[in-house]
Amino acid sequence: MPFVSFNPATEELINTYSSIDSDQIHRQLSLSHQAQQAWKKTDYSQRATLFKSLNETLLEQREELALLMTNEMGKPIKESRSEVEKCAQLCLFYAQRGAEFLAPETLINEGDVVAEINYFPLGLVFGVMPWNFPLWQVMRFTVPAVMAGNGVVFKHAPNVPGNAVKIVEIFVKSGFPEHLISHLMIEDRQVKEVIDSPHIHAVTVTGSDRAGRAVASLAGAALKKCILELGGSDPFVVLADADIPWTLNQAMASRFTNCGQACISAKRFIVVKERYESFKTELVALTKALKVGNPLDETVQIGPLAREDLRDQLAKQVESALNHGAIALTGATIPKRTGWYYEPTVLENITPSSPVWTQELFGPVAMLIKAEDEDDAIRLANDTPYGLGSSVWSKDIEHARTLADQIEAGATFVNSLVRSDPRVPFGGTKQSGFGRELSSHGIREFTNIKTLWVKSL
Repeated sequence: MPFVSFNPATEELINTYSSIDSDQIHRQLSLSHQAQQAWKKTDYSQRATLFKSLNETLLEQREELALLMTNEMGKPIKESRSEVEKCAQLCLFYAQRGAEFLAPETLINEGDVVAEINYFPLGLVFGVMPWNFPLWQVMRFTVPAVMAGNGVVFKHAPNVPGNAVKIVEIFVKSGFPEHLISHLMIEDRQVKEVIDSPHIHAVTVTGSDRAGRAVASLAGAALKKCILELGGSDPFVVLADADIPWTLNQAMASRFTNCGQACISAKRFIVVKERYESFKTELVALTKALKVGNPLDETVQIGPLAREDLRDQLAKQVESALNHGAIALTGATIPKRTGWYYEPTVLENITPSSPVWTQELFGPVAMLIKAEDEDDAIRLANDTPYGLGSSVWSKDIEHARTLADQIEAGATFVNSLVRSDPRVPFGGTKQSGFGRELSSHGIREFTNIKTLWVKSL
């Protein structure tokens, strides 16, 4: 079955790629295994040099990579450039800190006994990747995994095959061994075959909770370590003393960047009643003012959704919300134009009886919810099956920190939109998954944390 990429802004065919069969899968896994066996013997300084080279390659090819992302999945071109730059910084971060994070640690040094832990690579890590950040999502797990001495094979989303091919090319161009990082052009039904291979030692998934459950069950059956970074319905909690102009500025960026197609986008704006009406008025006005159009236009803020089925699914979710009593303050329509666009939308009067109360809205749709007080705001924030990101907005920092500790999530940001940063761990709880990426925690996820106990005689 071929993989076909379309431009979501024009609905035009970009390219077609052929999937690979079982023999090709196992041939590639064997080559990747051989490459990793040699790679694990390199020292950290050699690896760091290559990641510095990759940093340069990414910056040199920034425009080409950005254009490819925008054409295949529709994000505004300025956001695509930023994604490339973020990946370049990730490479530098682990080039500079990777050896430090994986240095042996002495735990016991008492008389004739010394005990330490060491971090050794597991082998090949298999990644199942999404389309919404076609470069960053792959780099986010690949860079630390490879810096730790592992090899990587990945299955990218079927609507961004050009990005998958390009990622492998830039690693090779930067000097990494051929086959150490490889892409498998496979269908969902072939994932089990890859996971079951003796060459695969760990699995990571970024995507929906449905995809996470499916892949995690396969990894569990094969006794392979698994890291899941899944969906989110992040609460954005606005307290009575919030700096409203700053909060609204960040609210717009958090909800509508990448056309709202981000797991850590603020999706539920929970505002205490004292500030609800003023926040609502400004949020709706700012949403109406967003420029929707060709993502190659430097002034456009909202491009199309990545695929037609995703746009239609979002429209059905909004329609369901309206049928259950929600009110559309703006948007809630599919515009009559070429491309898979959806009008930026603000919904209020969402109630627990509405199906969207427990769903993730993956697109330019904000849900506005009134809280009676702070306790109610925290209750509402936690009333979700997800637990990825969250934020609290208040001028009283210490009080905001206290409330932040009560939110069930992998991260809570105070007076800042939720973002992934190489310096801090990234991941969730509840149905948002488990395990961590980035920081020292992320690079250690795909290592054998081995104890060495030595007694002198």
